[in-house]
Amino acid sequence: MVKKIAIVAVVLIAALLAYAATRPDSFRVQRQATIQAPPDKVFALIDDFHQWGAWSPWEKLDPAMKKTYSGAPSGKGAVYEWTGNGKVGTGRMEITDAAAPQKVAIQLDFLKPFEAHNVAEFTLAPSGGGDGGTVVTWAMHGPSPYVAKLMGVFVSMDKMIGKDFETGLANLKTAAER
Repeated sequence: MVKKIAIVAVVLIAALLAYAATRPDSFRVQRQATIQAPPDKVFALIDDFHQWGAWSPWEKLDPAMKKTYSGAPSGKGAVYEWTGNGKVGTGRMEITDAAAPQKVAIQLDFLKPFEAHNVAEFTLAPSGGGDGGTVVTWAMHGPSPYVAKLMGVFVSMDKMIGKDFETGLANLKTAAER
């Protein structure tokens, strides 16, 4: 009986590992919000890492987080590094492209609690309603190594990160509409 249970367990684990290997080699998480503020005002809150404290969902998870700013004061070449508790970890962001007031692209490197190298992009467009509003799209994409594929069988990256994006966009909306 024990031998049959062991064989079934091995087969199930092998099936799980094989299924994980078939998962996509990359991921993309994206959320969108309409903010009743002009694109240039919203852009200024994204393009300057010093402004992220007003809206970033992760800033509030560790008020004692150590932050370092270097490179350009804002825009392309601006760098933000952080070290915090287990909820925020350790990492680095660098703005690699900034086209005012339409787009900000960021190289996002997580170092702890796990290593990951992704790209975050913010795109801004007039809302089209003639109300001076802005549609903001926040996306993150990157590679999905095997371990991430295996974790993805149990935890949805979209649901996990998407909630943070939704919170961040709501905070950004509040900050920009003041």
